[in-house]
Amino acid sequence: MSTNLESLFKDKVLGHPAGLFVLFFTEMWERFSYYGMRALLVLFFTASLLDDGWGWPREWAFAIFGTYTSLVYLSTMVGGYFADNVIGIRKAVVIGALLMTLGHACMAVETSFFIYVGLGLLVIGSGFFKPNMTSIISEMYAEKPEKKDGAYTIFYMGVNAGAFLGILLCGYLGEKIGWSWGFGVAGIFMLFGLLQFWYAQNIFGDIGLTPKDKDEDVIDTLINNDKKIIDEEQRNPFTGIQKLLILCSSLLGLLWIFNDPISKISEGKYNIFPFEFMGYAGSTIAIIVAFVLFVVLLIIRIPKYTPILRDRMLAVMFFAFITIFFWAIFEQSPSSLTVFARDYTDRVLEGNAGFIFKIINSLMTLIPLGIITWVLYLLFQKTFAKYKWSNIFLSISFLLIWIIAIGMLSKEFQKDTAEIPASWFSVLNSLYIITLAPLFSKWWESKYNPNANMKWAIGMGLLGLGMAVIAIGAGGIEPGAKTASVSIIWLVLVYLFHTMGELCVSPVALSYVSKLVPARMIAFMFGVWYLAVAIGMKLAGVFAESSEAIAQEKGLSSFFWLLTFISFGLAVLSAILYPVIKKLMHGVK
Repeated sequence: MSTNLESLFKDKVLGHPAGLFVLFFTEMWERFSYYGMRALLVLFFTASLLDDGWGWPREWAFAIFGTYTSLVYLSTMVGGYFADNVIGIRKAVVIGALLMTLGHACMAVETSFFIYVGLGLLVIGSGFFKPNMTSIISEMYAEKPEKKDGAYTIFYMGVNAGAFLGILLCGYLGEKIGWSWGFGVAGIFMLFGLLQFWYAQNIFGDIGLTPKDKDEDVIDTLINNDKKIIDEEQRNPFTGIQKLLILCSSLLGLLWIFNDPISKISEGKYNIFPFEFMGYAGSTIAIIVAFVLFVVLLIIRIPKYTPILRDRMLAVMFFAFITIFFWAIFEQSPSSLTVFARDYTDRVLEGNAGFIFKIINSLMTLIPLGIITWVLYLLFQKTFAKYKWSNIFLSISFLLIWIIAIGMLSKEFQKDTAEIPASWFSVLNSLYIITLAPLFSKWWESKYNPNANMKWAIGMGLLGLGMAVIAIGAGGIEPGAKTASVSIIWLVLVYLFHTMGELCVSPVALSYVSKLVPARMIAFMFGVWYLAVAIGMKLAGVFAESSEAIAQEKGLSSFFWLLTFISFGLAVLSAILYPVIKKLMHGVK
């Protein structure tokens, strides 16, 4: 095995194995397709029939969007299980990419049947694809841990490059040319990502070909963990009652996630929970019961672990709780903030302002494309002889990207004014991440590196600051107003503060989970963590739905102020509880 892993480092690009850049481009096209489609989904559902949309009320669109994004994260647990235990990582990646390609193709048809089938395929495909790309990197660098941080940094640059280009180009095509173009192009590049990976997969040697060897996994665990803790965990198996609690809680939660959009879109005709109790709707009762059952499960299990492990798991639970609300507010970007950009923001720039925007937009598009194309050239030098077809498909994909980008920019320069697509503002998140990530990385490595609680507190504080900014910007919008002309500066600022908040929370979250629990519990606790993220994603849709009622009664600014107070409140809570959480972490930093 050692020799096999060592051979991966023979052909290097920028000091890393060429295989890392195969993953870089595969992930880039997957993120291109995902974020490109995501940027259009709410806009498509809520666009008028005259604009070839479905003319849905915003509440319906927010409901189905929240369900879709939450299922994407829940599906990763299923996809990760199948990859580890049944089919192997590489087959899971290929299956996931194929399903997502078919999903985008269905979305391009735009009929009700194909849109819903397309969303289903995208959810399942993401479940197989998303958790397994990073697993390949982890195995590639198993014997070179000192280079792993650099590898993940390069990989996540591919993630953000794909998100950036997907939102920019798919958003433009969908809004300016036609929705089918936006959805379809996302699928085309997902297909190129699949073909590129398929024809170059031998570059990874034996990594991910078969399910993990359980015996080896146990040996690794015994080497890397305290034997006493492992024995303690093995004396705390899941009992029949505990498994029943998990089943009931999961089933009720899933039914609630599906029922929310189904009951709204059918206007009550189809309702999985068609009852009321003491004035509360059946769906509300169901999700409360699901939450209570999950809490009961934790109360039963956690006290049975060793005191140190029990305390660390409680710390993870606290961070998971904060994370739910972080994503619920952060993910207003593709929902309520995108609608704000479309309906309440003055996106038409004239004269010098329009010309300056065209220049900035051109530089934002062409410079990243140029840098990534240079990386592509370096990869070709190392891999073209062995993996010709992979390189050819990658070349075709980049040729098409350049054609679309130049065509988009030249067409915009022919116009007297610049009309910014509503989806364009979401691009700022990826742009800010690429720009600011190195600065935050330096901060974490310095003597001023804040503790875990303060990172969450700073992240939630920045999130609240962003919402306060947009609340101030929306202050002049009257209750019930359907349109307005607010300056774009408010959206530029909200994405800046939200991205800085993301850099405080998102990159370090899973790192703390891995530090706080032993290896044998990583899968279970990562499952709990992704469950928290999925709840946050669904809650984002619920928050966005409530924005409509609040905007009608008190004005849209009130909705953003509400999210501001929630963010600041949790920031203060995280800071205040620092001594308690520090004690629970037992020395983990």
